[in-house]
Amino acid sequence: MPLLKPTQLEEAAELLRGGQVVAMPTETVYGLAALAMNLPAVAKVFKLKGRPRFDPLIVHAASMRQAFELAADVPPLAYRLAESFWPGPLTLVLEKVAAIDDLVTAGLTTVALRVPDHTLAQELIAAAGGVLAAPSANRFGGISPTRPQHVLQELGNSVPVLDGGPCRRGVESTVVAVCGEQHPVVLRLGAITVEQLSDVLGRPLEVRNSSDQPQTPGVPGAPGMLSRHYAPRTPLVLVERFEQPATGQRVGALSLDQSPVGYTVIERLATAGDLVEAAANLFAAMRRLDEADLTRIEAILVPEQGLGRAINDRLRRAAYDS
Repeated sequence: MPLLKPTQLEEAAELLRGGQVVAMPTETVYGLAALAMNLPAVAKVFKLKGRPRFDPLIVHAASMRQAFELAADVPPLAYRLAESFWPGPLTLVLEKVAAIDDLVTAGLTTVALRVPDHTLAQELIAAAGGVLAAPSANRFGGISPTRPQHVLQELGNSVPVLDGGPCRRGVESTVVAVCGEQHPVVLRLGAITVEQLSDVLGRPLEVRNSSDQPQTPGVPGAPGMLSRHYAPRTPLVLVERFEQPATGQRVGALSLDQSPVGYTVIERLATAGDLVEAAANLFAAMRRLDEADLTRIEAILVPEQGLGRAINDRLRRAAYDS
């Protein structure tokens, strides 16, 4: 029973209510979901992923109202962002209510909340009868899954997968801390661009995106902030330009829209430099390269603007210390 059809949504919800873990589709990546208030089930999520307990989970709600019931304080700026981007790929980090256990938040006084923009995800949350804690449905540190088959490749038959088809957005949600009187801080770049956030708030935002940078005092941690993450098993190397590999070498190229000569496998993320298309294709392309029995993967960063910042963040982390 690893793959569940959309018509089997109630079966998936029953598994969640029974304390099991289910992989669910969202618009960003597939998530490994458990009822957030069921601590044994949440512990299974950590175990299945091999995820360290210091890395907090994102809690998924079916509506803004349901999400904000889990926050002890919701500043006006959080409402403004939620009204603009929920449902959607935005995660807000807010002070949590006592009902949210430290296991979910890695001991932090804050909780990461979002409302996914996927009909099956929203219906599953409603049918399960509670909010879902759900990191990406892959082994910890690996390439995020954007198709149900990716989850099966990562986790085998250990978890049923609700089949929602390919994920539309392809990179994870943007994480923004909005706590107390602090200015909002972007803790993880993602599918909502910094420019979009600034336009809504009418102010620039600080971006503190990687855990290898010192944290701003008082700014909470968030999911997905490790320096090495989203990484294939094959070494991924960032290069300034593609140069034909030496004869006999099996080297893959990961490119925005170039077709370099001499590479064993070439993955072009988009046509005509479309960054939205590139983001949607990124993880699937990385996974195909990782399965091609290559010595290494060479990649060139995309333009550092808009959604390109999130794509480059994933590439840098995948290549970190390769």
